[in-house]
Formats: sequence, structure tokens, C-alpha cells
Amino acid sequence: MIDFLPQLQNLFPEESQIPEEFRIEPVHQREFLINGEMRTWNGPTVDVFSPVHVKTANGLERKLIGSYPITTDAEAMEALDAAVAAYDNGRGEWPTMSIGDRINCMENFIGKMLERKKQIVDLLMWEIGKTLGDSTKEFDRTVEYIYDTIDALKDIDRSSSRFKIEQGIIGQIRRSPLGVVLCMGPFNYPLNETYTTLIPAILMGNTILFKPPKHGTLLHYPMLEAFRECFPKGVVNTIYGRGANVVPALMQSGKINVLTLIGSSRVADQLKKMHPKVNRLRAVLGLDAKNAGIILENADLELAVKECILGSLSFNGQRCTAIKIIWVHRSVADQFLSRFCEEVNKLKPGMPWEKGTQITPLPEPNKPAFLTECIEDAEAQGAQVLNDGGGIVEASYFSPAVVYPVAKGMKLYREEQFGPVVPVVPFDDIEEPIEYIIESDHGQQVSIFGTDTDQLARLIDPLVNQVSRVNINAQCQRGPDTFPFTGRKDSAEGTLSVEDALRSFSIRTVVATKDTDSNKTILNEIISDHKSQFLSTHYIF
Repeated sequence: MIDFLPQLQNLFPEESQIPEEFRIEPVHQREFLINGEMRTWNGPTVDVFSPVHVKTANGLERKLIGSYPITTDAEAMEALDAAVAAYDNGRGEWPTMSIGDRINCMENFIGKMLERKKQIVDLLMWEIGKTLGDSTKEFDRTVEYIYDTIDALKDIDRSSSRFKIEQGIIGQIRRSPLGVVLCMGPFNYPLNETYTTLIPAILMGNTILFKPPKHGTLLHYPMLEAFRECFPKGVVNTIYGRGANVVPALMQSGKINVLTLIGSSRVADQLKKMHPKVNRLRAVLGLDAKNAGIILENADLELAVKECILGSLSFNGQRCTAIKIIWVHRSVADQFLSRFCEEVNKLKPGMPWEKGTQITPLPEPNKPAFLTECIEDAEAQGAQVLNDGGGIVEASYFSPAVVYPVAKGMKLYREEQFGPVVPVVPFDDIEEPIEYIIESDHGQQVSIFGTDTDQLARLIDPLVNQVSRVNINAQCQRGPDTFPFTGRKDSAEGTLSVEDALRSFSIRTVVATKDTDSNKTILNEIISDHKSQFLSTHYIF
């Protein structure tokens, strides 16, 4: 076997070897946004270290890229009070503002976001180790998502601009906000997936408490001033500090109307139970997943290899939509694994800014040890790492590992690894992977690779009742953003896509009256004189 360790030791640069355009000045955040004010923080802070190590006289050291406040539950409750006051039981400036004016505020925000593109992209690279290409794509996709959300809101508003007359009742049905939203995003897509909940929640007239993820905190700092400038005070408020310290009091207050979290089902369950009136709490959750790829005996193996490489190892496998276990028919297992390992060995390790880099250092300090533990557990039960250098660790870098044959009882069989380890399970009967999916706690997606249309059809019909998306000869993925994104079982609650998210953060509300001449006169006067923002036939183009 090739000795990969010297190669990996040369992976990390000396300070002088970092290209000038990608060097980063540490960002020491000492402000946070509450009630339209950038508050200065003089209390404790936490240092942010990049997954990128640099060579020093003392060996490899994580690069310090900044710090941010560790606020307390007192500041969190101040933020909550500001959001509650700004909503004002639905009477505040933002929830009563017209859809058109809210859209104008958001379009102004997009302009300020675009001005900060390079800084945000650089922080994405340095904070979570995402490649330059993927960091740029995440930023651009987020901007596109905001524009698409605005367009979808216009469509919803246009379809609601008419009155309905049914059974002697005149009514106008529109969507209204829910109240105060607690928004917590993930570290793997800290900009995009955070904004796919934050933006529609704001646009629908809610007020926000926003807690950035533990890894991927600093990249939100450049946008705080934009939030302050573009929206009325108290509409967007930020919370820092340890989640276990600052979030419980918020939930226990009973003043949170919507919990939106992209993270673990365990955390979501704990938070929901803290709320004193769970029936009043709406939850919009993107949670755990253990998506399976199924390689049938008649699959186009070259296509399956290509899609499974993308599906299992894009951004180091740190995606909720990643293929996290592959089931391959025993008759084609050797052929598939041979080609799959060849392609895994071609993946280029490197620093996020280096052209062509595909595998980068991991942001979670304890992740390499956890992945090593998973592999050792599988090896102790008869599996082995098939690809050259798989599972080798150097500082924060973990070399992708293909583990085979994985079987029931191994950690990799059920646990979500969320990293560059690919468990592969052989099967003889298609009922084996189907039963695996049925018994799983998760139900987000599945990918099926095959060419027999009769067989594919027989698999589609039961699997759509187990997962929320069945991919045919394609990797599991979220996009396009106009498609519904959700999951069954412990994988999600609520649906996120452009239009679905707007509906998730609002409720259909009706203004109705009996169909009489006097009532029609009242409605006409309110509408013609523009006396109400809700009751309106105004058409947004």
C-alpha cells in the first residue's frame, strides 16, 4: 500500500504559502443585533479556529480566524422581548406592512448582501473548509433563493387578491404571519440553509430570533448591519452563546411561536418539550437522515459510480442529503466496488482555495476520531477499508474510506456518520434494502440505480410511502429549490421549498361578511380608499 501520510502532511500550508487573495484578517466580532441596535459586547468571547492548519515551528496548528461574543440568557431574553414588541400581537409595523413594502425591504437587503459577497465567501471557506467553488455556489444559490421566494410571494399575493362569494358569504383569504420565530441553522450550509428558513419567515411578517450555528458563526457578522438598515427595529435579533445556556429560557417563556431548526432530532425533541404550550408551537425542522443508494443487478454501473461519488462525498459527505449507505446487488458488487474505489482514489485533497480540491479538512474537531471509531467497529466485525489510504487522519483531514461489507450491528449500518466514510452492504434479495428503509428511524430520500422499468416501478410505489423523495439513477439532493424538501419519520417536520416555506411561516386567514348591499359598500370603501393592508385587491407585478 502507498504511504499516504507524508502526502497528507504536505497538504497543509505554511502561512507564506497561502495566496494573498485568500489570506484572512481575523474577524473579532464584538457586536450583536438587538432591537435595531448594534450592541457592543465587553463580556466573554470564544475564539474561532479554522479547520485549516498551518505549519509552524511547533508543528501543525489550527489558524485563528476570529472570535465572537458568548452572551448569556439575559441577552437572549432581551432579544426575545424586542421580537415580541416588534410583533406586538400582530399590530407592529412589520406584520401590518403591505406585502409590496416588505418585498422592497428585502430587495434592498439583497443589494447589501451582494456588496459583501467576497467577505462571506472567504469566511465560508475558512470557517467550515468548504471549497472556493462550493462557497461561491452557496452564496449565489442563496441570492437566487431569495429572488425566487420574492417571486413566489408575489404569486401567492396575486392569487389572494380576489374575493370569493360562497353560500351568501363574501370573503378574502390571505396569509398572515405567525409571530416570533426562533431560527437556528446548520454548520454545513450555514448561509443557504439558514436563509431558506430565515428569509421566508421575515417576508411573511414574522419577527426573528436568529442563532448562528457553532461552526459558521462569523460569516453572518457582515450581514448584521444590513439587517439593521433594511428592516424595522426588532424584526431581526441575534443570539450568541452556548445553545444549552441561552435557548431553554426562550422556549420555556412560551413566547416562541415557531421553532425552525436544521440539526438533530434529539435536540429538536428536547426544545419542543420545553415549550409550555406545545399545541401553540409550530415546528419547521430539517433533521437527521441516513439516505440509502440501491444498486440493482441491471444498473448502469458507470452512472451509478459517478452519482454515488457525488452523493456520498460532496463536501466530505457533510450533507443531510448525502448518500450515507450503499446497498449493492451481490452479482455486481465486485465490479461496482472496484470502479467506485478507483474514483474515490482520484478525489483531490487540498485546501479550500486550491483549484480542483474535492476533499477538505473537517470543521468539527472531534469528527476524525468519531469516524475512526466507526471504521474500527466495522473492522472488528469483519469489514475492511477497500480504497487506498482510506481512513488516514492528519490533523483535521480525514481521507475518504469505503468500508465493505457492512452489516447489521455495526455503527455504520444505522448511525449517521456525516463525514467521508461510505458504508457498502451487499444484498441478494431486494427485500433486504427495502426492509432496511422500512425499519429506519429516518425517511428523507433514497437513490435507486437500475434500467429495468418494471423493477423500478415496483420499487417506486412502496418507497414513496417511506421517504419524501425517490431519485432514479441520480444522487440524493435538495434542489431545485422549487421542489418540496422534507422527510418522514425523524428526518423532518414541515416542508421547505420556495413556496412551501412561505406557507410554513404563515397561516391562511379570512375576512368575511354576509353578501348584503350595506356590507359590500363597506368593503368597497375600505378597498378603494386603501384603508387596510390586508383587505385589498392591490395586484403586485
